[in-house]
Formats: sequence, C-alpha cells, structure tokens
Amino acid sequence: MTPTQLHRHAAHDWWRGATLYQIYPRSFMDANGDGVGDIAGIIQRLDYLATLGVDAIWISPIFTSPMQDFGYDVSDYRDIDPLFGTLEDFTRLIARAHELGLAVIIDQVLSHSSDQHVWFRESRQSRDNAKADWYVWADPRPDGNAPNNWLAAFGGPAWTFDSRRCQYYLHNFLASQPDLNFHHPEVRQAQLGNLRFWLELGVDGFRFDTANFYFHDRALTDNPPSSDDYRSRGHPRSYQLLKHNADQPENLDYLEEIRALLDEYPGATSVGEVGGSDPLPAMAAYTAGQHRLHMAYTFDLLNSTGDAMALHAVLARFADHGYDAWPCWALSNHDVPRSASRWGSDRALLALTVLCSLRGSLCLYQGEELGFEEAELSYAELQDPFGIALWPEVKGRDGCRTPMVWEPHRHGGFCADSLSPWLPVQAPHQSQAVSLQQEAPESLLNHVRQLLRLRGENTLLKTGQQTLISPSVLPKGVFGVIRHDPHQQMVCLANLKHQSDHKSGHDNSPVMLDLTALLGSRTLHGQHHDPIEIVSLPGMATPILEAGQLRLSPGMAAWLVVPADASRDQDG
Repeated sequence: MTPTQLHRHAAHDWWRGATLYQIYPRSFMDANGDGVGDIAGIIQRLDYLATLGVDAIWISPIFTSPMQDFGYDVSDYRDIDPLFGTLEDFTRLIARAHELGLAVIIDQVLSHSSDQHVWFRESRQSRDNAKADWYVWADPRPDGNAPNNWLAAFGGPAWTFDSRRCQYYLHNFLASQPDLNFHHPEVRQAQLGNLRFWLELGVDGFRFDTANFYFHDRALTDNPPSSDDYRSRGHPRSYQLLKHNADQPENLDYLEEIRALLDEYPGATSVGEVGGSDPLPAMAAYTAGQHRLHMAYTFDLLNSTGDAMALHAVLARFADHGYDAWPCWALSNHDVPRSASRWGSDRALLALTVLCSLRGSLCLYQGEELGFEEAELSYAELQDPFGIALWPEVKGRDGCRTPMVWEPHRHGGFCADSLSPWLPVQAPHQSQAVSLQQEAPESLLNHVRQLLRLRGENTLLKTGQQTLISPSVLPKGVFGVIRHDPHQQMVCLANLKHQSDHKSGHDNSPVMLDLTALLGSRTLHGQHHDPIEIVSLPGMATPILEAGQLRLSPGMAAWLVVPADASRDQDG
C-alpha cells in the first residue's frame, strides 16, 4: 500500500470537524526567484503548517492558465502552469504533505474554462463541430442584443458576442471565462475524467469553485430584480436574483455523480463554494445526506463583521435547512476583505475562538493566524481585474492576496529582497512575521496553535451536536452555542463587544450571565453534583464564575463543560 493509500485509509471521515488551511500559491512562498509563489515554495513551508495544527491544505488553482483571473481560468485541467512548477513538483508536494499528516485538497474550476482552452477554441469555430455545444451559446435577440438580462460577477452583461458563430456565449464571470454547458453529457463526463486524473495522482479531495453554477435554465429566462437590501451590498450583480443562471435542480444530480466518483477513493473529500442570492438553503441541500458534497461554505460568515445578532441569524438559517448537512465555516479567503479588518484587529483571536466553537469543519486563510489586516493598495498596484474595473467604489481582491510574511525583511522572506513580488508586501504585516511570532509565547500565532490543538483533541467540538442559544436570553452583544453529545455538553460564549467601544460612547463594561436562568437549575452542579469545568482558552483571561453568575468582559470568550443532563434552550 502506498503512502497516499495509507493516508486515505486512516479515517474515511477525517474531514468531519477538520481544519483546512487555504494556500493562495502566488502569495505563499517564492522558491524559484521570480517574485511569484510556487509549488516548491509550498513544500518548503509544509512543516510550518504541520506545527500549526491544521489537518489539510487547500491549494488555489495551479493549473495551466493565461492568468486573466489568476488561475480560475483554466486552459488545461490536467497540467501545472509553469509559473508554479511541474507535475513532478506537485507529486513531491503530495508525498511530503502526507509524510507530515496533511491531506491535500486542490481547487477545481469546473463551471467555466479559459477561452484559451482547446475545447472553447474548437467550439467557437462553427455551430456544427464536435465541441459546438460544449459551451452555452445563444442567438441574439431580434434587435441584436444579448439573449437575456443575466449579469456577470465582474460587471456588465454575462454574454459576449462571437463573430465566428454570430452568437453570444455565456460567461458568469470574465468574458475570458466561458461557461461550459453541463446539460451536455460529454461535458459532465469530461470533467469527471479530469477529477479522476488528480485522484489517481494522490490528492485527497477538491474544493469546487462556484459549485452552484454548473447548470443554467435552458429557456434563458430573465433573472428577476433583487430587493433594495440585497443591492446595498454594492456588488455589480446584486441588482438581480440569480434565479436562472445558478442553483438549478440538475446541479444536485451532478453533485451525486461527483460524490460517486469520490467514494471510489476512500477518504477523498469535497468542499463546495456556494454563492448566489440565497446560498444557505443551497449549501444545506448540497451537503445533506451522504451522496452529494461532503461540506460547503457560503459568503455569509466571509462577509461578517462580528455582530452577535447577525452571526446567530446565519447559523439559525442554516440550521433551519440543514440538520444533517455539514458546513465548512470560514471568516477569510482570497475573495473577501480579511476578517481582522472586518471584525477589528482587537478581536482577531476572538473571531477564531468563535469559529472553533462551531459545528462543522473550518477553513483558515493564509495570514489569518498572524492577524493580517486588509492591505491598502494604490490603483497602480492593482492586479485583480475585478478591482481594476470597479475602482474606487470596489477595491477588488488584491488587499487580501498580498504575500505571506515569514521574516521581518523588505519582502517578508516571501522572495529575495532584490526581487519585485507580484504584489507589494505590506509594512504592517512585516511586524507580524512568522519568525517574530514564533518566538513570542503570547503572540496570536501561538494562541491559534493552542486553540487548534484544543479543538482537535476535543471530539465534542469537532463532531458534537449544536444548539444555538437564543439572543433573547443573552445580554446584547453576546453570542452563544451549546455543543453536546450524550455524555457532556460545552457552553461556548463570546462577548463580541469591542474592548475599546468606550471611545464611541458604547458600553464596554463586562456582562453578567445567569447560568441558572440560561441553562436550567441543574446546570450548576448536575445530577451527580459535578462542578462546571471552565476551559482555559489561549489568550483569554479566565472568566469569573460565582454562584451561577458568569462575568464576561468585552472581547472575551468562555467555554464551560457542564453535565449532559442539564436542560438546553433549543433555538435551532
């Protein structure tokens, strides 16, 4: 049995409750001296990730690509772009990761390809070639305009006219990212074949980009307008509900085909990105049972700002639709402003503590464990086509993609000081370098290591059930969940008020929580008079518990282990 097979057979459900770490390869580590991160650079830093305490790495696209959208426009699904290395480099990465106990998950961008892919090059030549219907083509309206009102994610119509076929082709993203036609059985089989190629190479699973955009409404019905509340998000496509170009019923059937393939490889897993106008019910449907995606995430927490009521609302809505579904919660990734900027740098550890208390798997984004805030870039420094097109109202995604900082050098140890990195290293990030934080016992990095170890060693946190505590029984600004199994329960509370709220005139005094009223009189001692255990949380002062009253300061969290027979406030 090969090391890869040994790794997969260790535990088929290793992913349940696991912590993933997203690597944006362009910005992780440059080993070949061109100012862009690469596979060899990732290999150099795998030991760091193993000591961090994550279970798997998710690597953003490394396939051959013209890089119009930095790898999310694939021109060859079965090869590595020379910018990042070779297939041989990648097999070395898999082997080394498995030696360290890390699973390897790679991005798969199935819904669309690059316009430079051989499939699209053939498809656009005529209406009767072998690949003619592999993409979504449609005739113009009688007046020559696009077939319908669908909008692209990066602004403008989701259709581009091609003079060779005298038809429009669909692209939900850039015009250089034409959408594949998943109604065509050959397309579905071709993409399954591409997945099998990487599974045979030894990867442990896939993160599926835009997993709800595989199918479209064949009638090309116009999308309805969205509400004013939805439009306030400022996204170009937010003016319409994505009713007919996403989340089609056929999507579920294809996810079952993908799952059947994955199940041929014990231990292989999947995590889907689910966007759209109403993603939480879709996320629940996509992961329900044992025959679709293993786990998925939406942008609801990725856009969160640390408001207790809003956080509760997201989790409650998911619970309403997905009692047997499995989420993969994340606060940051390569598409959104960093969580330390949204939540506030003073709550960076608190945010991750809350994340670690939730039922589901977790995903950290590179630099999140260091407390990186969103980088401020000038227009001249931008690389992201989204930001370039919509500046200055929308600054794009470059601010969360600047290089990882390993050393307090000019370019942070990401590349040699004599080089020019593809995005500038931020001066504030240099003071948060890995090497500096490793030597500081009270650094965020070391607290995160301890936090991940604490969660990883606690089966209740990884796989236990979850009951939300109703905001109606909690002080304002406090968020709470109860994790439980038949043997014990853990009450996880967080005072999400900023420690510095007094500057804006808000009350930043500690709150008092009556655990007797909150959880029932038996909670204090349990049926057998067992005492409450207060879990020591990294970087958090131990809360004071006296006579059933818990004192919790702003910016602090508390995890309390209580007897399983105590009553619970069931809220979803």
